[in-house]
Amino acid sequence: MKKQKTWIITGANRGLGLEIAKAVLNSGDKVIATTRKNPESLKEILNNENALVLTLDVTNEANTQKVAQQAIDVFGKIDVLVNNAGFGLLSAVEEATDGEVRANYEANVFGLLNITRAVLPFMRKERSGHIINFSSVGGITGITGWGVYGSTKFAVEGITEAMAIELKPLGIHATTVEPGFFRTDFLDESSLTRTQNVIEDYAETVGAMRDFATQVNKKQPGDAKKLALAIVKLANAEKPPVHLPLGKDTLQMFKEKMTNFYAEIEEWHEIITGTDHDDVE
Repeated sequence: MKKQKTWIITGANRGLGLEIAKAVLNSGDKVIATTRKNPESLKEILNNENALVLTLDVTNEANTQKVAQQAIDVFGKIDVLVNNAGFGLLSAVEEATDGEVRANYEANVFGLLNITRAVLPFMRKERSGHIINFSSVGGITGITGWGVYGSTKFAVEGITEAMAIELKPLGIHATTVEPGFFRTDFLDESSLTRTQNVIEDYAETVGAMRDFATQVNKKQPGDAKKLALAIVKLANAEKPPVHLPLGKDTLQMFKEKMTNFYAEIEEWHEIITGTDHDDVE
């Protein structure tokens, strides 16, 4: 018989977070579904005795600690943490203001770290658990118009890779999930910020991406329900991967990046390998 797990899912009020919460409940597991606002609406949507809906602003460290303790008080354990909360920023790197950049990092990086620090002491005590951090295709390859947002996801990649090594001896897994373009509300104003500052010199690059984002909204190739099922399988895997790219688009873009990367290494190999001291073999 499958062992019932207890999950915390941040940003569970819509999009991928909501679909994951539904899939987890359908699998028979318990969920602490968190949302920054409108918890009553989320309670009505989930409507399940195995679901506990809590208000959470991940940028508030005290709030994250309170939610982790509430999860323990109600369900007695935390087996899986899904760090999904965050938002996109569509902008040329130069166009984004200091405030816009910091806000993106507060939610996507520092908020993730807040709730992770709040949950890990309970996982360490049990010597088991799984941290699942949502990155993006923009976290494994640079994409025009998504440089700042992608940099927050590159940070998530590095954090997760290190955590996977640090936590393995403690019986805890860490995985970063890299979705491509999935058909959710990510490109809506509720999840995506577009900078007020628009520099005309970037019209052919970032401007084209702005147009594309508008046109592709609700037409993305990825199926959010299938992604949610993949996350349930991930959490139940005996040997989960450190990286889980999801979507054919993600896989293709990553392969293109690595092909170009290897080509540059070959072209610059003599320079790359010629920077060590002469006494180094």
